[in-house]
Amino acid sequence: MKFKAIVPALIMAAVVATGCTSNKKYAALQSKYDTLAKEYHDSEVALAASRSDAKNLEALLAEARRNNDDLKRQYDAIQGSLNQSLIQNQQGSINISKLVDEINASNQYIKQLVQAKSKSDSLNIALTNKLTRSLSTDELKEVDVKVLKGVVYISLADNMLFKSGSYEVNSRAMETLSKIAKIIKDYGDYDVLVEGNTDDVPISRTNIRNNWDLSALRASSVVQVLQKDFGVNPQRLSAAGRGEYNPISDNTTELGRQRNRRTEIIITPKLDQFLDLIDKAPETSEQQ
Repeated sequence: MKFKAIVPALIMAAVVATGCTSNKKYAALQSKYDTLAKEYHDSEVALAASRSDAKNLEALLAEARRNNDDLKRQYDAIQGSLNQSLIQNQQGSINISKLVDEINASNQYIKQLVQAKSKSDSLNIALTNKLTRSLSTDELKEVDVKVLKGVVYISLADNMLFKSGSYEVNSRAMETLSKIAKIIKDYGDYDVLVEGNTDDVPISRTNIRNNWDLSALRASSVVQVLQKDFGVNPQRLSAAGRGEYNPISDNTTELGRQRNRRTEIIITPKLDQFLDLIDKAPETSEQQ
């Protein structure tokens, strides 16, 4: 009896014991399942995030590639502009160098002209001072000496040289012309132009047609006196008549007409000295 009573008890104990073990396994499995489910959910979330990040990265990569293409086009354009600028700069350097050479040549030419002019001015001033010192006080009243633009002008009053309407040099003028001739001979590198001038009053002479003739004849008479009487080289002499067309005063007054009736002896450096400089003038090239 006792055995029969014990067996059910043992069976009940075994069942109870078996039930307790199953609950523990279930709880453990449930816990493990929950953990795996959470890990699975987290993995799903991470995968979705990764896929989103991948799309974003692909978009960024595509944008970066577009920007790179734009930068390459800009680079090519800048490189083309730089190459063109270099070509133009090389051409510009050639033009600038050529221009500098022309400027230097022009400056040298100008320097030569200035030196020639300075030399001419110095000689003309010395010539003028020497001439005025050689003339008497009375002669200076009828002889005007001045320098204009490097040229010496000796203006002699008409009534000192000639009788009215005549072109023959009178004896009173010979002493003055002798002093002028001496100065001319001392400056052998100078040319001499004798220029006759009249007022606008018409002349009435059978052998003289008009004031042109009178002025030219008077200039010729002075040239021949300088040559024949005072030994001036005729190769240095020129005669010209300007008639009434080069007045220095008003012909409406007697004083003005008197001033216009004059003979001018113009002393200048020889033209070939300046023509040599002109021949050496730097050539200018046409700009391309």
